[in-house]
Amino acid sequence: MGDDIDGWANIHHDILKEIAEHFYSYDDFIQLRLVCKQWSLKLPEISSEILWLLVPEESSSTHIYEDEEIYHLMQLPIANEVPLDIQSLYEDEIHHLKLPEMQNKFIRGSFGGWLIVQDIYQQGSMYMLNAFTKVVHLDLPPISTFPDIIDYNPNNYGLEYTIRVLDDDDMDDYRRSSSWINRIWVWKVIINSCPSNDNEDFMAVAIYGPGCTLASYKPNDKRWLDLSTRKPSFHDVIFFGEKIYAVEERGQLYEFDTNTKSGPVGGIHEAKPPSDAAVGPYQLKYLVGCANGSLLMLVRHFTYRGLCTYKFDIYELKKNAKEWSRLDSLENCVLMIGLNSSVQMLPASIQTKGNQIYFTDNLIELKSMEDAELQDIGIFDLDDGSCQKLLSDVKFLCPPVWCYSSSFL
Repeated sequence: MGDDIDGWANIHHDILKEIAEHFYSYDDFIQLRLVCKQWSLKLPEISSEILWLLVPEESSSTHIYEDEEIYHLMQLPIANEVPLDIQSLYEDEIHHLKLPEMQNKFIRGSFGGWLIVQDIYQQGSMYMLNAFTKVVHLDLPPISTFPDIIDYNPNNYGLEYTIRVLDDDDMDDYRRSSSWINRIWVWKVIINSCPSNDNEDFMAVAIYGPGCTLASYKPNDKRWLDLSTRKPSFHDVIFFGEKIYAVEERGQLYEFDTNTKSGPVGGIHEAKPPSDAAVGPYQLKYLVGCANGSLLMLVRHFTYRGLCTYKFDIYELKKNAKEWSRLDSLENCVLMIGLNSSVQMLPASIQTKGNQIYFTDNLIELKSMEDAELQDIGIFDLDDGSCQKLLSDVKFLCPPVWCYSSSFL
């Protein structure tokens, strides 16, 4: 019996690789690597440094297995080298994840392999799920505890929430259904570190409500706490250099210090919005923190019909600077932007050339089914100003999210 075990452990590398090519499920591939130490050493890890895209397909609702839904974890293809649709991708570029109990849930953010998941029922409850280990950790306060929501009555069917809105100098209360509020109240949630039982520095920030306001959370808080001193319409928020940075619709930057016991403290940054930054209903702004300490602001432009991306403007705020400068090139860097997180990467990490912006769709839930193009995922090339679409054949349940960490396995 021992000889048989040793024989399997010492199987030829090429034969083992051929076997592994038939394992397209991430979970099954992990089990294959865990058979023995020799197999773990021979089989490659599913690298997290590539930055994977987690795709929640509309069709995944028909592939339910033991209350788990299938999501696709894929490495994006290189622009101009292959047809950019899901059928043309090689199977070894797609790994299938079975995420537990994801029906009636939206992904509102991600960090280091952790997904921020929100239930559209049950008071809009929120929690963090590790997409690769399936560990659930640290429930976040539900939607019913956000600022501006002053009452939640589950017995008042169809009008469960009481919302308080300050319009100029007038304050009005109105009631809305939980089915409506739970779908649209939270736009984005970010976290500053992977959750752990002893992580006292853990913090979450959300963009919420029709006014796109900021709220923060630290462990042991019972509610989401109002963060912004004013109520502008925020487009993006990030953690960077032990601070929180947020940008609102006009391009005004906000800065908050996180090294305080009472919670983040700050307000309007002294850098004024770039004078030529576009403002209007058909653009969105993003923030990206860079390795050199600079902060980038991207302005994403959409077409009037179909809400499709056609170009980006880029501005840089160097460390300790007080004024934005316009950039025409990213040089040897690549930016990956989206609703959940935006990061700067070197081309070698994603096997592509530099000076490109990979983008995912922020506005899926706002588009009607009559829209000609239901998704807006692609690559913008700053060298020639071209914009190439990805995954045009896929319909999504909610916006795709970037997944990355120091190591999955």
